[in-house]
Amino acid sequence: MPELIAPTRRLQSSWLAARDEWPGVHQDGSGLRLAPDGDLGSPEVFSEWVARLRKQSDTSVPVGEERVHATHWWIVEDDSYRGAVDLRHYLNAFLLDVGGHIGYSIRPSARRRGLATWALGAVLPEARALGLDRVLVTCDDDNIGSARSIEHNGGVLEDVRPTSGGLKRRYWITL
Repeated sequence: MPELIAPTRRLQSSWLAARDEWPGVHQDGSGLRLAPDGDLGSPEVFSEWVARLRKQSDTSVPVGEERVHATHWWIVEDDSYRGAVDLRHYLNAFLLDVGGHIGYSIRPSARRRGLATWALGAVLPEARALGLDRVLVTCDDDNIGSARSIEHNGGVLEDVRPTSGGLKRRYWITL
């Protein structure tokens, strides 16, 4: 049974194995943009990144220009990293256009099993607890699996539009 957990250095080797399935590809919802310079294979660098991920949800700590507070979870099954999901607490201009409130990704070897649908559904009560009454979730126009996950969780398509991140499908989910 999958579960959402806070990022932890305990799963470094499993996370690294997943990362190797995505060479050079952006992983939505992973918070990799918060990674410090250096090799995430290093326990010290990895631990610093995990600390940054956890700290980003603390609204008493400024997050920096063009960033928003967000809560990060890892999707774990049988003590193995399967993917990531994050909930952005509010939208800036970029997120309103491209990224939305919730981002997620599933490692290639764990796809087509319903994990993205499950993880998105598991985060919706967390969004409600933050006081949001609806959330924006986006995906690439050609990502049929992600579109189905969003629609399964009540997503209503607002539009498909060209963005700085490519052609995006933009859905709203009422909480």
